[in-house]
Amino acid sequence: MIIERVLGNLHDLPETHLAAYAGLHQEKVVLPSAQLVKRIQRATTDHGKEIGIRLPSGSGDLRDGDILHVEEANMIVVSVLPTDVLVIAPRTITEMGVTAHSLGNRHLQAQFFDAESEYGADVMVCAYDHTVEDYLTHAGVPYSRQERVLPVPFRHAEHSH
Repeated sequence: MIIERVLGNLHDLPETHLAAYAGLHQEKVVLPSAQLVKRIQRATTDHGKEIGIRLPSGSGDLRDGDILHVEEANMIVVSVLPTDVLVIAPRTITEMGVTAHSLGNRHLQAQFFDAESEYGADVMVCAYDHTVEDYLTHAGVPYSRQERVLPVPFRHAEHSH
């Protein structure tokens, strides 16, 4: 089976549409975050079914909850593995600026969330790295190491010097 488009996302559907999928069994394609950026790939569902994913150029990244296929009593849905991350919660704007600058010099991929997010605070989230953890510890910046399913995958930023 070749998947050529995402049908929707379980997390974005209004309640009225969710009811249509309520009785269907969810067969999962479990992917690490790094695989979400690939438009063309092979995957195997948790039931052993092999599928090909071939999304058109310009398609967005896959996300947790993406519906790939629906048939009679079954649907195939993307399930993203949690990523080992550091959740950094600086106490002041100065501490945030210095921390972001120091980590930015390492070309570290980061995502930012506000107090209305699931984190409940203004935080910077980056992939776990022992040297970053060491920097945060020595600088006295509050952080925690967590396993999280991120809303979008980390993506390397293009840059030049």
